[in-house]
Amino acid sequence: MSPHTLFTASCNFESARQVGLLPSGHKAHGLHGHSFLAKIRADLPAAWAPFPGAEVHALGERLAACTGQLDYRLINEVLGSQAPTDENIARWLRDQLVSQQGVPGLEQVGIQSTADQGVDLDRHDQAHVWRRYRFQSAHKLPNVPIGHKCGRLHGHGFEVIVHANQDAGGRDISIDYDHLDEIWAPFHYQLNHKYLNAIEGLSNPTSEVIAAWLWDRLKVVLPELSWVTVYETGSCGANFNGSAYRIWKEMTLDSALFLRHAPDSDPLSHIHGHTYTLRLHLSAPLDEVMGWTVDFGDVKDRFNPIFKALDHHPLHELPGLDDCDAASLAQWVLAQGRRSLPQLDRVDLYETRGCGAIALGDQEGPALPV
Repeated sequence: MSPHTLFTASCNFESARQVGLLPSGHKAHGLHGHSFLAKIRADLPAAWAPFPGAEVHALGERLAACTGQLDYRLINEVLGSQAPTDENIARWLRDQLVSQQGVPGLEQVGIQSTADQGVDLDRHDQAHVWRRYRFQSAHKLPNVPIGHKCGRLHGHGFEVIVHANQDAGGRDISIDYDHLDEIWAPFHYQLNHKYLNAIEGLSNPTSEVIAAWLWDRLKVVLPELSWVTVYETGSCGANFNGSAYRIWKEMTLDSALFLRHAPDSDPLSHIHGHTYTLRLHLSAPLDEVMGWTVDFGDVKDRFNPIFKALDHHPLHELPGLDDCDAASLAQWVLAQGRRSLPQLDRVDLYETRGCGAIALGDQEGPALPV
């Protein structure tokens, strides 16, 4: 496989914990529970899986073997003297995956303790902490061509993810989620149930402009801030890190396939199917007039011929596709998509939630929830 392919897997587990190192009044100090999601990314060598194309399945099996030791357990009993913070659970999983399951090339181990918060720990013990917030607002884009739907006054249930990176250095907690909540509170007051165009600095409130507006104000009070993500809808949004803009567009595909290299005894050799989640990431300079990098509508229109070739079709009949595994398909989409969308630099393709491959053309960018 290409060295620019990362394989991903995820697994849910239900566990209780008590984080006693937190102050007695902290909501996580007492005994409580979560529906956790563990996520991993690995740069796997070519011959690691039982056969080419089995990487995602094999990675998922090994992750499940580890999270099974935490499922319906009190995590304190499993981790022993380590406090069961998201950071320490991620470290424990990383150690288990390497020492007990022999998983090579681990780039990232993440713990999502709720749908709105998590920590992604990389191999250098750098903690990427994120927390999701929501606000309900109206806006319009004043510079779009006449007839463009976004030129009309309309509204969104916006979502914002505040990302913060810190060298955890083995510490139990890098950045407390409650600290992020305190920082976000005044921004929620400014933005929620408001007309964004009337706010100073947001006269042209595209997702990119909102992300940059938030960055300028959050960075002052949160030096660890690494990205600001703004979801305009559930399927598209923008990221900003102080200098570079990225956008993404997400869609689902319902497709049939089989894996050519799977032995006859393996179910993956049989015709089967997935409802894929496909996420396109694009990087481009900001258009100072339009206030966006690429119009989300243009992304959809230019990618539509590729989408139609994939959706409700047998993938094994696609010309130029070596095999139908997630990595091969993600790389195929990246190559095909760049012909009409040269700004495309990353493709995420998930066969099931969080299980699939990431094809990287350039920088990886921020980790987003799956």
